[in-house]
Amino acid sequence: MSKKNIIVTGGLGFIGSNLIGMLIQQKYNIINIDKVSYSSSFYNVKEYKNNKKYKFYKCNIGNQKKISKILNKYNPICIFNLAAETHVDKSIDNPNNFVKANILNFARFLECFKKFSKKNIKTKLIHISTDEVYGDILKGRSDEFFPLRPNSPYAASKASSDLLLRSYIRTYNIPAIVTNCSNNYGPKQHPEKFVPKIIFNIINNLNLPLYGNGKNSREWIHVFDHCSALIKIFRYGKLGEFYNIGSNKNLTNYQLIKFLIKMAGKKIKIKNNVKIKYVKDRPGHDFRYALNSKKIKKNLNWKTKIDLASGLEMTFSWYLNNLSYFKTLNQKDIKLRFGLKK
Repeated sequence: MSKKNIIVTGGLGFIGSNLIGMLIQQKYNIINIDKVSYSSSFYNVKEYKNNKKYKFYKCNIGNQKKISKILNKYNPICIFNLAAETHVDKSIDNPNNFVKANILNFARFLECFKKFSKKNIKTKLIHISTDEVYGDILKGRSDEFFPLRPNSPYAASKASSDLLLRSYIRTYNIPAIVTNCSNNYGPKQHPEKFVPKIIFNIINNLNLPLYGNGKNSREWIHVFDHCSALIKIFRYGKLGEFYNIGSNKNLTNYQLIKFLIKMAGKKIKIKNNVKIKYVKDRPGHDFRYALNSKKIKKNLNWKTKIDLASGLEMTFSWYLNNLSYFKTLNQKDIKLRFGLKK
């Protein structure tokens, strides 16, 4: 086992690419495994392309032959699994894709890891999941013992993967940890997601779509804070445990859009079409997510460092300074509305 080799699956995506950057800064050798889907972007890792500490493999995590070969070649100290389909609206349109990617392919990956870990018992698997597995949290905050009540095909597929891994930890004693994080924002996020979509529309003089009445509440965390938590869990987290990762800061979608408009006005001239446009709500739309993250704060001495105001300002500036990023993506994935099928 190499003490410096770490595998990141889904490393061309938003959180994965930011995690890779942080790990490379900390002198780890990174093996990035990504199947290269619509939401993957080589733009996200362009600064590491010629870095000796970075390797890339195009591979689906369900490809057991190739995954086993990579595991045995690099003998990593840790695997961060971020390979997943993640867009709720698209899961409403085509749930089968999410079942296949997030459950079936993950199950195949777990079989590879189970076999590998018999000879490499110190290699940790960190499986990155979401607060959406807990469903609507109308009052209070959900801790790690809260029942899983997912309300979208995406959330159900992630809850299934969490439970599947839990069973492998208990039954096969594999060295693994599950993390459940709140809504991320920051650089390199695909503009199918709320914050970069609003930023894209502001920059391009488009209406700002707001689902339903705009009162749905989300807990927001900067991706750098999330990645710092993942690295802390890799180093000090207890095997077999679940850890919530959140900021304890909630905003309604309406509040967030208003904040982004106000902040953008300080950086660019806001044009006439940049106005909130209420649109038909998403089927089964959860009203509120809210995590209790006391466990990681108390047991691992972790806390967020980036407040929402400065984090959103940094995020807006990144997109403004990386307009060519948008051109690398299929425009229909940015502009079309998904998830209206009943």
